[in-house]
Amino acid sequence: MTPKSDLEIARAATLKPIAEIAAKLDVPYENLVPFGHDKAKISLDYIASLSDRPDGKLILVTAISPTPAGEGKTTTTVGLGDGLNRIGKRAAICLREPSLGPCFGMKGGAAGGGYAQVVPMEDINLHFTGDLHAITTAHNLLSAMVDNHLYWGNALDIDPRRVVWKRAMDMNDRALRQIVAGLGASNGFTRETGFDITVASEVMAIFCLASDLADLERRLGAIVVAYRTDGTAVTARDLKADGAMTVLLRQAFAPNLVQTVENNPAFVHGGPFANIAHGCNSMIATKTALKLADYVVTEAGFGADLGAEKFFDIKCRKGDLKPSAAVVVATIRALKMHGGVDRTSLAQENADAVTRGAANLARHVENVKGYGVPVVVAVNRFLSDTDAEIAAVKAACAAMGADAVLCEHWAKGSEGTEALARKVVELADGGTADFAPIYPDAMPLWEKIRTVSKTIYHARDAAAEKRILAQLAAWEDAGYGDLPVCMAKTQYSFSTDPAARGAPEGFTIPVREVRLSAGAGFVVALTGEIMTMPGLPRHPAAEKIGLSDEGWIEGLF
Repeated sequence: MTPKSDLEIARAATLKPIAEIAAKLDVPYENLVPFGHDKAKISLDYIASLSDRPDGKLILVTAISPTPAGEGKTTTTVGLGDGLNRIGKRAAICLREPSLGPCFGMKGGAAGGGYAQVVPMEDINLHFTGDLHAITTAHNLLSAMVDNHLYWGNALDIDPRRVVWKRAMDMNDRALRQIVAGLGASNGFTRETGFDITVASEVMAIFCLASDLADLERRLGAIVVAYRTDGTAVTARDLKADGAMTVLLRQAFAPNLVQTVENNPAFVHGGPFANIAHGCNSMIATKTALKLADYVVTEAGFGADLGAEKFFDIKCRKGDLKPSAAVVVATIRALKMHGGVDRTSLAQENADAVTRGAANLARHVENVKGYGVPVVVAVNRFLSDTDAEIAAVKAACAAMGADAVLCEHWAKGSEGTEALARKVVELADGGTADFAPIYPDAMPLWEKIRTVSKTIYHARDAAAEKRILAQLAAWEDAGYGDLPVCMAKTQYSFSTDPAARGAPEGFTIPVREVRLSAGAGFVVALTGEIMTMPGLPRHPAAEKIGLSDEGWIEGLF
């Protein structure tokens, strides 16, 4: 195959009717809710009927600490799924839905790339089946009902200074991080609030962790939106918002089925970020895929210190999932960056920098192995990679006790991941996985934060002001002490300093804020300068996106 742009490849792909893709998993057509000819939702009633089937094997794809452009984790997930099908295995992939924020910001789309992408790429990267809009609307309905309750007399005795529920939108907009709502003579109670990006919303987290519609409504009702003047919590259920929110999410909650360029099944559903949320696709999509396929390949966002940690400690804990193997994606350019090469020189050959940067990869491999999951390194090959650099990364992997498999799925599709697929099957079928989270439910919340900081990040310790420690203690007293923690941290470093490359040690993780996500079932710890509403870069990707004279979308990548 001759490599082309992602858009050219996506448009040249021969998409099969979605019923044919579903048939590969033996899903009858009457259990599909089609969205056009090439995408569909799977009926929730049909999913409920699968409960007695055995599960397939779950494979996690994670990565080293990435460059700003990303290292092809989604592309590798798609390529591996295609590779497994190529060698005769019944496999499906599970991905998150792209957010419009990075799509129009800096990173671009999130549907894979080259000959390893999910299609229809343009639909998936834009409005798709409307799931993210439904989540945004449900979130903002609750916001409106909070302010409406204050306006109409505040029967619940909400302290207006302690309303913790913000608003949400699926776009990067730093101007909305802090706002004043209710300005004007008759527009409600004037108070400070703000916006989070939709992928950081607790509604998104709930959507991705709920097991069925009843569980979804229960979790939505448990959302803490504010505190009364006596300090007790006010929930969405207290405001009678949970039923309407569930109605808004009812259709969206059914998993989306699409296909790869090679016409293999792909579930794309839910989309929390991993640097500010828990970074995994929906539980219902993953569990559905496990009932329908023998091997399910899923990805968790950013490096293994974020996505894999949360996949293991939150998603697997909550869903009783037992991963059979993991793939850590590495690129030569990221290894060179962690080896001290500046961004302007990443295209130049530097095998010595690759060797130095492998310290970052080694730590991620060590961390994943610490969960009892066998690991293989996938070297996502770029056209500019040299033989000397590839030899350096293979030697480094051998030194850390990990097999390294060269992958060329972007240029060659499943042919480029056949070796990786065979290695993954060997690991998954080998019976060596013995998964366990790194901390027990009963550990105090602050100790969980310290455990992640010291065990996964290799920090000296975590630090927080007394008010944060007091807040954690209060939540424990209120019955939330058994929840896992969700660390909000930069994706570019093990530390909270995005410029600290490689494998830094001895630093402190500063926790500046904690948030209770009672419905999702975890406590968020915001560290360093991480924001739950990103901003656009100086030159956002939106500047290059438009329609051609023929009506084609241009600039979307």
